Amino acid sequence: MTVRARDALAQVPLFAGMPPRFLKRLADKMDEQRFMEGATIVRQGEPGDTFYVLVEGEAKVKDANGRTLSRLIPGDFFGEISLMDGGPRTATVVAETNMTALALSRKDFSALLRSEPKVTVGLLKHASALLRRLERPASG
Repeated sequence: MTVRARDALAQVPLFAGMPPRFLKRLADKMDEQRFMEGATIVRQGEPGDTFYVLVEGEAKVKDANGRTLSRLIPGDFFGEISLMDGGPRTATVVAETNMTALALSRKDFSALLRSEPKVTVGLLKHASALLRRLERPASG
């Protein structure tokens, strides 16, 4: 994988503070994938076996009704929930522009979590923030 991929990963908050050797190992395991504007990258309800980090372009996260839940920009990531719990995708992600993402398989994602506790803690914080956001309308 290129230095560009390693540098892109260094900008992802989830990997902030990771040593360069870790980022290089991670970048070496990731595949660069390109998507055309309008392409569906992941579909809600389908099995998830890939984690993505957005490098270039923009995407939108949509619910089952097609409502836009959020927008993704370079440095954002998605696909982690299905990889963590083995369940189906929780949302659909569609490229709003031509985009490039780095993709990591379930096997490599699991090895990453076992080898780097800081990443696991970061994912737990991220999952907690998502849960709080979902609960806020119901409780307040």
